[in-house]
Amino acid sequence: MNLPRIKVTSGDKPNYAKQSTGVSSFRFGDPEPCLDNRLTNYIGVFADMNGIYAPPVSLHGLYKLLHVNAQHAPILFFKRNMIMKWFKPTAILTRKTLKKFAFDYCWAANSYLHIIRNVFGQIIKLKHLPAMTMRYTNTLGVYAQLKSNGNVLYFKKGEVLHIKEYDPAQGIYGIPQYYGGIQSALLNEDATLFRRRYFKNGSHMGFVFSMADPSLSVQDENDLKNAITASKGVGNFQSLFINNRSPKGDAEKAIKIIPVGDIASKDEFERIKKITLNDMLSMHRAQEALSG
Repeated sequence: MNLPRIKVTSGDKPNYAKQSTGVSSFRFGDPEPCLDNRLTNYIGVFADMNGIYAPPVSLHGLYKLLHVNAQHAPILFFKRNMIMKWFKPTAILTRKTLKKFAFDYCWAANSYLHIIRNVFGQIIKLKHLPAMTMRYTNTLGVYAQLKSNGNVLYFKKGEVLHIKEYDPAQGIYGIPQYYGGIQSALLNEDATLFRRRYFKNGSHMGFVFSMADPSLSVQDENDLKNAITASKGVGNFQSLFINNRSPKGDAEKAIKIIPVGDIASKDEFERIKKITLNDMLSMHRAQEALSG
């Protein structure tokens, strides 16, 4: 956007009245999906003002994905159970601790243990630290935990054991192997929500109630509007009322109920569910029988 140049001489104030007051617009890039953009290449590489590195992907977002459909979480739980299958608990590492530790690695690709030593420097206990709240700092070997009250708990160097998935873009945090299949998981959820709304709406996708009655009173028209508004309609399945008061209107022939949308789209549900299921199994490299 080019602005007009204003020449200022001898200390004169610029005359803003000469500037154009018209509306202008410009574009600076194509739309990008929020879950897969170039910003994820840099977040997690730089530390904030407290010297704490932010994860390259939202851990809260990854946690919410556990409940996005019927396959994602059960597959992760199955992997956790397979890790636990051959584990023998000890006084240092209990079964309960490893169970949490293993599941953090499955869903977040990062898992942490607090190393507790005695006065002689010997390891006497390994305590689980939630991956959701753990962060790495700009001090070598020092980790921090974000508390719910806003405070930060810093651990001593070498006090935290961090196991992570390898990420070639940065070596601070791990990124889950299933990250590339997030869009398929969300599409699966969208298809389920669409189907629920369709049935909740009375197995139709809404309609346009069109009339051409010039003699219809304002009160009767308002009553029709209120009745349609109060009828079933969820989200994009709501209905619309139109009345044409043209003198040429014929109320006996011009009452129309026009369906909205392609009725065949409701039949895409099963096909989308099958496609996204295959994507889910591929991104987890799991068999269908293991997905719940």
